[in-house]
Formats: sequence, C-alpha cells, structure tokens
Amino acid sequence: MFARQCTRLVKSQTSIPLTSYLTRVRGYSSASYEHILTSTPKPGVGLITLNRPEALNALCTPLMTELNSALSSYDNDASIGAIIITGSEKAFAAGADIKEMAPLTFSSAYTSNFIAPWSHLTTIRKPVIAAVSGYALGGGCELALMCDILYCNEKAVFGQPEIKLGTIPGAGGSQRLTRAVGKSKAMELILTGKNFSGKEAKEWGVAAEVVEGGLEELLAKATETAETIAGYSRVAVVAGKEVVGKSQELSLREGVEFERRVFHSLFGSRDQKIGELTFFPGFGDGWLILLGMTAFAEKKKPEWSHE
Repeated sequence: MFARQCTRLVKSQTSIPLTSYLTRVRGYSSASYEHILTSTPKPGVGLITLNRPEALNALCTPLMTELNSALSSYDNDASIGAIIITGSEKAFAAGADIKEMAPLTFSSAYTSNFIAPWSHLTTIRKPVIAAVSGYALGGGCELALMCDILYCNEKAVFGQPEIKLGTIPGAGGSQRLTRAVGKSKAMELILTGKNFSGKEAKEWGVAAEVVEGGLEELLAKATETAETIAGYSRVAVVAGKEVVGKSQELSLREGVEFERRVFHSLFGSRDQKIGELTFFPGFGDGWLILLGMTAFAEKKKPEWSHE
C-alpha cells in the first residue's frame, strides 16, 4: 500500500501505450475492462495484466473489482487450467492507491470491510502464478503473495512499507510473508519498511525462481509452467493446490490426514482410473507409483477427461 514513493517514476514508462504494445505482441484484449488486460497466450492458460501505467499499477477498488471478475471468469472456464497475473516491466503493482485510502475513517473502513474483497484471489481453485517485474510494494506484494507460484526477475522489488505511512499491511501481508520468511525476518521487514530484491525473494522462499531478463522472458517462464499445469488432469491439479494450501493452515498431523483423504477421493475420478500401478525397480526396494495414465506404459500422450 505504498505507491506514493513510486509516482515519480510514472513519467519514465514506455512511450508506447501498454495496451497497444501487448495487443500487437501477444494478442491481448482489453475486453470490457478499463484497468486490466486479458488473454490466452497458450491453450489452457489465462493471462491477466494489471494496466494502470499512469499509477504504476497501484491497486484500487475498480481495478480489484475487474481483477476479481477476470479471475472468476477463468476459474469457471473449463478450457482454462492455470492463470497468470502480471504487470508492466517497471511495476507489478506499486502499492494501493493512496488517494482512495486517504479519506477513510475507522468507521467507514470497518463498516464497509474495506479491501476484504481484495482477497478473492485466495478463493480461486485453479493455480494462479504471479510474474513480478519491478515494484511489488504493499498491496502489490500482498497480491503476489496470494498467488500459488511466484516468479520474478532481477528487477523485482518487494516490500511492506506501510509502517512509513503510520499503518500496517491490511491484505494478509503480515501473515503470508511470515509463513514464507519466518517470524524474525518478517518482523524486520514490516517494522522497518525495508524493501527486498528479487534475488532475496528467491533466497528467502518468497519466489520459486528468479528469471534472467525482462518481462518477456519472465512471462515465457510463467507461461511454460502454466501450460504444463494446464496439460494435466484438472481434478488432480485442483486437489494438489488444495492440499498444499491446507498445509499453511493445519498442523502436520491434520494436514497429512487431510491429504490422505483427498488422495483416497481421487480413486473415484475417471482420470485416475486411466492409470495403473506400475512397479519400478532400482529405487531402493522399488516403488509402487501411481502414474495416473495407462498411456505412460504405452508411450502415448494421455487424454484427460477432467472428470
């Protein structure tokens, strides 16, 4: 929620309008949206690009309403298996819009449950990948942390600098950042407002990978992963996301029990029944591995029913 320190960079944005550039290069469509762009760069992959270049993609209620709408649309689209959220080269999202927050009082924020709808992303059942280049501060950092997989490049700058405005993170930053980096490091970052780099994000477990290059290379990596995920059984993918998500909420014993129940439930899916138990010697005493596809033994590409 700290876009103010980045507003001086707005004039340095590319002279080519982002909408025109992305439409020409990757076939984006703004559809009926004003603050985001949407596209399907590969089969099964939905891509959402935050598009408020004049404010370095600072998050505001209209933008988040559109983002929630696009996320729900992709989540309900049977042809989509994974979703990517990205921004521009200079900013994933530089924070929350200070102008929107400044007039709020306790009573108005509390009674309207301000920014609660911003966590809608966490209810999406399909995997969501963040591709972060440039600034991801405050609400932008929190948005990235809500995603299931986070890729960034060396230009990425993360941070929760709300303390500098006399407040604290309000969209889950204190909780998700702590789970990623641990209590002591989270305390340091939140109580000092220090930023951290893409390289540090990888080292501390915030990011899965730091991709060399600019936004194009970053999106290529995110799209490759999304396309891979979209190529698997939707039933298994949703289940996999669910059990990993529960690991952040349950004790180890409860989490293992939950995982086992979901594992058992997949024996009722058609996609699981495509497969067979195959014995592989040479792995210690040998493993019984559930392949999820008879096609594997026949060296054929599986044709998932997603049922």
